[in-house]
Amino acid sequence: MKLRLFAILGILAGLCQSAAFAQGVLIVTDADRIIPLPRPTPQPPEASYCIKEIGVNANITSQVARVQVSQSFVNTGSSQLEVQFVFPLPYDGAIDQLTLMVDGKEYPAELMPADKARGIYEAIVRKNRDPALLEWVGTGMFQTSVFPVPPGAERKVTLNYTQLLRQSQRLTDFLFPLSTAKYTSKPIERLSFRVAIESAAPMKSIYSPTHAVNVERPDDRHAVVTYEATQQIPGSDFRLFYDIAEGPVGASVVSFRPTTEDDGYFLLLASPQIKAEAEDRTAKNVVFVLDRSGSMEGKKIEQAREALIFVLNNLREGDRFNIVAYDSSVESFRPELQPWNEETRAAAVGFVNGIYAGGGTNIDQALGTALPQFKDAEGPGYMLFLTDGLPTVGETNEAKIVAASKQANPGKVRMINFGVGFDVNSRLLDRLAREHFGQSEYVRPDENLEVHVSRLYKKISAPAMTDVTVAFDFDLPRNAEDGPVVHRIYPKQTPDLFEGEQLVLVGRYRASGNAKVTISGTLNGQPHSFDFPAQFTPHSPETTHGFVEKLWAMRRIGEIIDELDLSGQNEELVKELVALSTRHGILTPYTSFLADDTARPLAAGERFDRANESLSNLSAAEGRRGFSQREFKNRLQQSEQAAGDAFFTSPAAPAGVGGRAIARDFETDEAIDSGGIKAIGNQSLYRRGVLWVTPETEQIDLEKDQALITVIERFTPEYFELVAANTAEENRLLSSQQESEELLVNLRGQVYHIK
Repeated sequence: MKLRLFAILGILAGLCQSAAFAQGVLIVTDADRIIPLPRPTPQPPEASYCIKEIGVNANITSQVARVQVSQSFVNTGSSQLEVQFVFPLPYDGAIDQLTLMVDGKEYPAELMPADKARGIYEAIVRKNRDPALLEWVGTGMFQTSVFPVPPGAERKVTLNYTQLLRQSQRLTDFLFPLSTAKYTSKPIERLSFRVAIESAAPMKSIYSPTHAVNVERPDDRHAVVTYEATQQIPGSDFRLFYDIAEGPVGASVVSFRPTTEDDGYFLLLASPQIKAEAEDRTAKNVVFVLDRSGSMEGKKIEQAREALIFVLNNLREGDRFNIVAYDSSVESFRPELQPWNEETRAAAVGFVNGIYAGGGTNIDQALGTALPQFKDAEGPGYMLFLTDGLPTVGETNEAKIVAASKQANPGKVRMINFGVGFDVNSRLLDRLAREHFGQSEYVRPDENLEVHVSRLYKKISAPAMTDVTVAFDFDLPRNAEDGPVVHRIYPKQTPDLFEGEQLVLVGRYRASGNAKVTISGTLNGQPHSFDFPAQFTPHSPETTHGFVEKLWAMRRIGEIIDELDLSGQNEELVKELVALSTRHGILTPYTSFLADDTARPLAAGERFDRANESLSNLSAAEGRRGFSQREFKNRLQQSEQAAGDAFFTSPAAPAGVGGRAIARDFETDEAIDSGGIKAIGNQSLYRRGVLWVTPETEQIDLEKDQALITVIERFTPEYFELVAANTAEENRLLSSQQESEELLVNLRGQVYHIK
């Protein structure tokens, strides 16, 4: 009863807190052994364990989350472990109705306030000579009694608790920290989330900045969010937002401003309502342009036919469509757009089944045949363009093909390109997408084309608002010469809003305060505008919304590469690319030297030269080199998550990187292992031999700059005095340090060398 009462009081006192910690670590309690927390290493210590599986099931109803967590541990050592299950609470007292089971047997869990927990944390750190738990110093904890884990045995720990979630401006925030999951001797075999949401008011945006989740929405008040990964070490906590709003469109703004001297960062989420009746949905015009040249023969043409049939079967009454197939010549299903009905669908499927591969590739004529069909067509238009090669027949000049397609586009037809295999002219596809308000999707030789086409078509199948624009009006006195308050907004061209999807827009802001956001566009054939209140914070002392900065940086880097690719080299842009990559630890094929832990620190000029040299590879328009670079660029431009493990979403994603590798070598097409870089919150660390440095301490020389440096030995009284003075974010840097590693870091204006 006392535990329950304390937890309830904690909830009432902490309504503004985000979430409670939900999964934990095993602490070996053997008195005569020093057992650091395990990390994934080639040769784990004799006494160690791994996390086999983490399963999270949550039900959220009206801001209250009921969560069940199952976590399986395996003793990978050769002797029995006597352990306690410990899980820290970054937000003290936010848990109620907690039960804990070990292999089906209930264990009492003691709740300890921050002052009592601090002594336990520090005692574990001192005994095991391992700073891993330092990031939770100053927070409370739950702790079980001791239980045994025999060698080779598996123990399943299950938690059940309820929790009140944070809500701000209609935006509800569910956070499930996975930080303790990094303490495992090998990658987690299976990690799964299932979050069911039931809202009393209509939900609009449902968004995760950390993981590429799947969202199923049967109606506007219910949703099921799922995520699953295998053989992974989580690189970030799990975060989920959803907002509630009446009306056809809803929007929310999240802002982050780490320093008052620099412009802030913001994220805008906007979503239309979910319509229950199909007849209420906006009719659209779709033309599928299919490459049937000789190089498509075999598996590719079979998958292309299946993809096209999928699109045909998922059109709706009121939609209009056509098919253009091309090789050396061009053939259309019908001379003009056709109304979709059962008769035209069946005839079109017959046309598709008769498509075979052979001949050259006349891209120019195919586009010239398809685009004019949208002339005078009412409603939004989408052209799905598929090719696996270079233009070989008719006009072959890249610039002339793009210019002719612009002239042939009668309106704002969105062009969605699919480049199949390494032989495509990827730069041509990107130019076409840029000029026609669309995007490019790249399909590797070992990937299924049908999966790519069907996934993307599902996103655009139900347009809700088209020709969308977003305006920001601040309640501030400003002169014309001050310029706009918001700037560098990405994507540059605001896309249409689709049912079940949300617009994820990021940008910078100069002035803080209250603002009105106005979203305008065409809704059911008529112009409409909707406005929403927003707050742009003057300063963010904590990093709760720090992901907004990194997401902006990822998209900005993508835009820089796009400018360099399509407009040529630019010294200022290259310098900005290197600076952003260095500051945020975002690895690219052009800054992979940042991850070289054997190299001496490079000066800014040397980094520019190295990056500039690598960027010359953008001259390759086709082949593995061209494909790999533009696929990577587009992933950055379209990124919706600010974590590396969410950045790779294709089957080509490397296993077990846990957010470390987000780039590919454009020569070998292999993932670049960024083991020399790690992100700790919003801070990036770079390994230089045994020393980890931050961007601001990387140029400090340990010998020449001794007067600037305070040296502290780990686990000394001075070390724990520093820990006590640090914020939780600063202690996360210390907790990342492993045995035999050293750290050079600037804390509150003083440089510390922690050995």
